[in-house]
Amino acid sequence: MDEQTKKADKVILVVDDAPENLDIMTSLLSDQYQVKAAINGKIALKIAEKQRPDLILLDVMMPEMDGYEVCRQLKANRVTSEIPVIFLTALDGVDDETQGLKLGAVDYIAKPLNPSILLTRIDTHLSLDETRRQLAEQNQALKEAARMREDVERIMHHDLKGPLSSIISIPALFKEYDNLTERQQEFMEMLEGAGWRMLSMIEMSLILLKIEYGTYQPDLKEESLPDLLQKVVREMSQAFRKKQLDLQLEISEPLQKLTISTEPLLIYNLLSNLLKNACEASPRDKPVRIQLTQEAGTCQLVIENSGEVPEEIRSRFFDKFVTSGKKQGTGLGTYSAKLIARVLNMDLQLDTSLPGHTRLLLNFLCQ
Repeated sequence: MDEQTKKADKVILVVDDAPENLDIMTSLLSDQYQVKAAINGKIALKIAEKQRPDLILLDVMMPEMDGYEVCRQLKANRVTSEIPVIFLTALDGVDDETQGLKLGAVDYIAKPLNPSILLTRIDTHLSLDETRRQLAEQNQALKEAARMREDVERIMHHDLKGPLSSIISIPALFKEYDNLTERQQEFMEMLEGAGWRMLSMIEMSLILLKIEYGTYQPDLKEESLPDLLQKVVREMSQAFRKKQLDLQLEISEPLQKLTISTEPLLIYNLLSNLLKNACEASPRDKPVRIQLTQEAGTCQLVIENSGEVPEEIRSRFFDKFVTSGKKQGTGLGTYSAKLIARVLNMDLQLDTSLPGHTRLLLNFLCQ
């Protein structure tokens, strides 16, 4: 559709109590737009509600109901509130213009009118209104797509959790037999643990989706942070045993029994992601330090590994899909860690100030 055809589809409502002014405006505009006229405010309000013009040219000085009151009622009506209003008036004081703009008008043009300026202003505001509507439609489409994505995720979670629960129960049944060797028992425990971790990952994917959309509210409980750290360190030691990393967990004496109000699943995944990232980035046979300290009511967890984050990704380290030097890296671990930290009211930062080392700093309030 060409520009001229688009203009011809636009409807402009002209409101003026002087018939001769309506004739002039109709003559000026009718070559390009569809024009409707109203001799007073009451008629204008009825036309606007029933036919919803694309733009209203509104005279200020009218008997019974002036233009300001007409604009006020237009903006108060859900049906007409988004219609752009341009005031046309002989009043050219700053206060008059300010009052019109405060009421929601998009422009204020003083009489006598310059036809070329008027047409230019009309074109500008019609284009802006068209852009606004397109953005509103795109925003609505994005919201619907987000809802659809969440519905699909929820269905997939439901369908996956059923068979996975059955898989998890099988090792538990086998472990009850007393004729299994110690090695077989160990395999059953590993299989069961892997199943539970996969179930946790399924739960976390839906939670992260809700966090991204800002709709998630954590279910807080009191948890022992030292116990959680020890559990994660044991798991990562097993997972990265081939790299022979030395995972050094250091918890200051006053924090040995520290409990925090948090969501168990979220804090576990946060700690796992941070330590996994450090283990993946650390060179073979090098130490990975996990240090928990407290100062002035603020706790800090520092996870430090040898090796430096490439300078080109440091400013984007926590962005989605940002990764470097990892063959199977997705760039989602640090991204999800940042999301989780935020929803748990924790502050997660990257520290590259120590040459040859990378430190992740997790700060949070603690008693």
